[in-house]
Amino acid sequence: MDRRNFINKLGMGAAVASIKPTSITDIIKANQKIHHQTLEDVAKNEDYWRMIRNAYTIDKNQINLNSGSVSPAPRVVQEAMKQYLTIVNMSPSLWVDDFLIPQRETLRKRLAAMFGCDPEEMAITRNTSESLQIIQLGMNLQAGDEVLTTTQDYPRMLTTWRQRERRDGIVLKTFPIPTPCENPDELYDLFVKNITPKTKVILFCHISYTAGQIFPVKKICQMARERGIETIVDGAHAFAHFPYKYEDLQCDYYGTSLHKWLNAPFGSGFLFVRKDKIPGIWPLMAAPSSQDDNIRKFEAIGTHPVANRNAIGEAISFNESIGIDRKAARLRYLKNRWVEQVKDLPGVNILTSLNPELSCAIGGVNIDGVGANDLTAFLEKNYRIHVRPRFVPNEWEGIRVTPNVFTTPEEVDLLARGIERVIKKGLK
Repeated sequence: MDRRNFINKLGMGAAVASIKPTSITDIIKANQKIHHQTLEDVAKNEDYWRMIRNAYTIDKNQINLNSGSVSPAPRVVQEAMKQYLTIVNMSPSLWVDDFLIPQRETLRKRLAAMFGCDPEEMAITRNTSESLQIIQLGMNLQAGDEVLTTTQDYPRMLTTWRQRERRDGIVLKTFPIPTPCENPDELYDLFVKNITPKTKVILFCHISYTAGQIFPVKKICQMARERGIETIVDGAHAFAHFPYKYEDLQCDYYGTSLHKWLNAPFGSGFLFVRKDKIPGIWPLMAAPSSQDDNIRKFEAIGTHPVANRNAIGEAISFNESIGIDRKAARLRYLKNRWVEQVKDLPGVNILTSLNPELSCAIGGVNIDGVGANDLTAFLEKNYRIHVRPRFVPNEWEGIRVTPNVFTTPEEVDLLARGIERVIKKGLK
């Protein structure tokens, strides 16, 4: 007996057939019904967000609170990838070269509009690491030049600078930041304090990957530019997470991953380079001198999966249909909901500010005497909750909790129950 006959035999056929996946058109129609609601009301409108949840193919027997690593793509993005993959395999060299690759220019314009920059400053890459290493390894730095960053910047980026220390003799300087930090001026002052006459570059996160601290990006970048220091901003967790444009940043370089908060295909990202900075950066893979001032020189990686890249457009459309303001309001609501339930429990340390200017979806927490790996394993085993442990060597460790638009209040409530159980009974 096949699956359909089996379902019908149980009398479930009509019920299953009535569960229609949510489309972008459905979301747009739903927006017309809630346009009069405040963002706070929309954030708590469970009918609306359950409709959004139905746009995904997530495993509902497992609670994914780790969208910060890689987020699942909605159905519309998955279907686009399948369609592009079919087209590619009809006649690869013809369809890829003559049809799909030229479409990238439309995608470039859409991403640039979303970020708020000139399309000629927007390179499409595979992830944040690739984007930032293009800059880190392509800058003309000399022995003795100093690079300044924090101890909570991404390990791969720190490793890249340390390779340049070994190869070129540059100097990497790092400093710790308060966790959480409730005063953005304190973060700014730490950068100013650690600058020396040899500082040539500052690298820092737009929002930290550890506990979700949002930095005063524009203020830091303006200060650096006044001193002739270049700024690289790691936007891995920021793009399509909460509202901002490039004018709110004013950095020289910006890299992000689109498979996190934009819900785009795995292995997609972008690199922003200020137009006047493009000629001074060497690409990771060789490009002809005719492209010295062309942003496309950073995209030359040889044969690659075009379907993944072109389907980014559907992810943009999906996010635009929800609206970044509504999305950010929902994400903050979910983060605040579980934090409020556990923050006053004995031994619980919240590593993330509740100030909406300083955080959004990402929340960090640890429990006195409980290791991050042990807490992660406990939640997975006992509650089927997936979170990510995070470690800042010689400073702190904890778990990072990242809900998404498909997350329900009941799921974050269950996380809170799990933390309460650890406080009362330990890891039993």
